[in-house]
Amino acid sequence: YACGISILQQFDLHPSQDGRSQVFRLLQFSITAKKNHLTLSDYIFEDMNEKQDINRDENKDSLTTLYSKSQNPITDINEIINRISEQKLSDYSTVMQAEATLPNVEKVKDAIRLTKALFFPDFFCNNEDVREVSVVNLTRLYLLMSEQIFRALCFAGAEDCRKQTAAALATAFVERLPEIKRLINTDVMAVCDFDPSVKSASEVILCYPAIEAMLHYRTAHELLSLKIPMLPRMITELAHSATGIDIHPGARIGEFFGIDHGTGVVIGETCVIGKHVRLYQGVTLGARGFVFDDNGLPMNIPRHPIIEDNVTIYSNSTVLGRITIGHDTIIGGNVWLTSGVPPFSRIVQTKAVASSFIDGSGI
Repeated sequence: YACGISILQQFDLHPSQDGRSQVFRLLQFSITAKKNHLTLSDYIFEDMNEKQDINRDENKDSLTTLYSKSQNPITDINEIINRISEQKLSDYSTVMQAEATLPNVEKVKDAIRLTKALFFPDFFCNNEDVREVSVVNLTRLYLLMSEQIFRALCFAGAEDCRKQTAAALATAFVERLPEIKRLINTDVMAVCDFDPSVKSASEVILCYPAIEAMLHYRTAHELLSLKIPMLPRMITELAHSATGIDIHPGARIGEFFGIDHGTGVVIGETCVIGKHVRLYQGVTLGARGFVFDDNGLPMNIPRHPIIEDNVTIYSNSTVLGRITIGHDTIIGGNVWLTSGVPPFSRIVQTKAVASSFIDGSGI
């Protein structure tokens, strides 16, 4: 039955409330198909004609072409797959070992959900016995991370690719969870302190994309500090896709970090951000340029800004290069900055000039 449902859905024939009868009809059809020389397209169009007003002949021709034995579609498909497989990156064959398995994106998502439930069980657990649920969730998180770390180590070609190593790294990660939780709590407090629209910390935890992004980032940063490959970037890119906030796991961000609105914020890999820093939407902390090695490849050296404590950067401002923004500085909106500034600076755009063009004035 489940297989039948899957087949129907693949062809956009979503089962109705009477889905079971649809599937049984599909199974009956499959029994008589060989005997009567029928193809899957005959079944598909029989079903579609019952439920949709379509041009039967025109659509059936296209599917008949696809499934017809005279067209030998399997051979064509194999040829296409072979041609796709030939297009490889230069290092792809050395990375993809036969025994290596990629980390599973859905499992990584599950790990973040479990982490969130551990940090805020009152919000993300549907069981009154929070303690019992947390014990179960922590155990599940450990087992899940052990598996995904092992996959990441093997896929990256790590010398010490063993399940014992992955288990030890998973243990080290789990032991760091209390500190990650402490930092996330400071981020929640930072948002509460500078956003007058906040009604409660609960609202921030449940609703604000900044906290979602920071939970992903702080988790990923700890994994990166343990020299675990692949997983940290997967985790921050999940947050990037969900919130529009792009924080590289390699960035170093102090406590009480707040982002308001958040969409379009970019924080580069070698950024160093102090305590009590606030960013608004569209802020970029990026690299001004790259230094290339003898082979013409960009070198991974410090290239992003250092933001000291108590700095506020307003919307759509861009700060580029390995420059230092002194503590207690305010950078206004839409500023382009490529040189460092001392503490207590105020950086704003030139004030707009209002001119009148009535009767030729202002020209």
